[in-house]
Amino acid sequence: MKKSLLALAALTAFAGVASAQSSVTLFGVVDLNARGVDNGTGSRSTLSQDGNASSRLGFRGVEDLGGGLKAGFWLEAGLNPDIGGTNMIADNALLPTGTPASTAKSSQLFNRRSTLSLMGGFGEIRLGRDYTPTFWNHTVFDPFGTNGVGSQTNLQGVAGSAAQTLVRANNTIGYFLPSLGGLYGQAMYAMDEGANPGNEYVGGRIGYAAGPVNVAAAYAETKLPNTNLKAANIGASFNMGFMTLMGQYHEYKYGGNKQTNMMAGLVVPLGAGNLKFSYGQTELKTAAGKPKATQIAAGYVYDLSKRTAVYVHASQVDNDAGLAYTAGSGGKTNGAGGFKSTGYELGVRHSF
Repeated sequence: MKKSLLALAALTAFAGVASAQSSVTLFGVVDLNARGVDNGTGSRSTLSQDGNASSRLGFRGVEDLGGGLKAGFWLEAGLNPDIGGTNMIADNALLPTGTPASTAKSSQLFNRRSTLSLMGGFGEIRLGRDYTPTFWNHTVFDPFGTNGVGSQTNLQGVAGSAAQTLVRANNTIGYFLPSLGGLYGQAMYAMDEGANPGNEYVGGRIGYAAGPVNVAAAYAETKLPNTNLKAANIGASFNMGFMTLMGQYHEYKYGGNKQTNMMAGLVVPLGAGNLKFSYGQTELKTAAGKPKATQIAAGYVYDLSKRTAVYVHASQVDNDAGLAYTAGSGGKTNGAGGFKSTGYELGVRHSF
């Protein structure tokens, strides 16, 4: 009897050690809002999503391999909670102006992220579908986190470019630096595998975050049939306690076209939430001229708990002739551009 009890205790202890060495987590976000967008020639009211955070469902896990080495996976699918579906399409937030929208990819279930990693004192080697280094500065240094009608990416899109790497890339090999006293960075190579034009990408990002300061710069090139798309950007934030200042600058070059984009913003803690403001401007230099567009955005997010928040956002985009950027999805666009687009949203976000 004593031997049986001892064996049972040993097995229990072993099981505890094994379970401590590996873990799997289910996580996600559901974000829905009532949204209205008016582009001057028509307006539309919708039940939309992703005003404060991107709706998603994911699984991630880590296994301790011993000796400081770990293996990990991350599978994350975009959700369309307004219709109860998955968001199995390629990224279109930064699609070139005037190009067709991305086509549905029924097999791309984990379209937000699908990666396998080895991690240790050397850093992290990450394989699969992931954010590109040049996208990180868009979202990290945006008070609206590139979500909703106030997103900085409302003013993005490179005319004439068919690059599929402005947000994420498929078939990537990535390396992330280990913790180096505030210094961080990554490098990425994405393959087109001979059948995915616009996905071959080489880029990197380097930054420093310590105390109230965070600053990062990135550069990359995407191989395209006629010429490469070159992207460079820098972003920074400074936490002053009573508010956090943010700023970013981007430059895209494709053939004879060049787009420059800047944004300045701030986040102010107020009560149980945060006030958010941003001002952005983009200029597109082509043979036809240098039209500009500006965006002013404001919002407030009120935290009901650590996982649930309500929010209200509003923005207005002012286009010169030849540009047709809008304040989020919805409304009717004017092909000639030169119009104002006004958007608002009132929503709720829950994380789990």
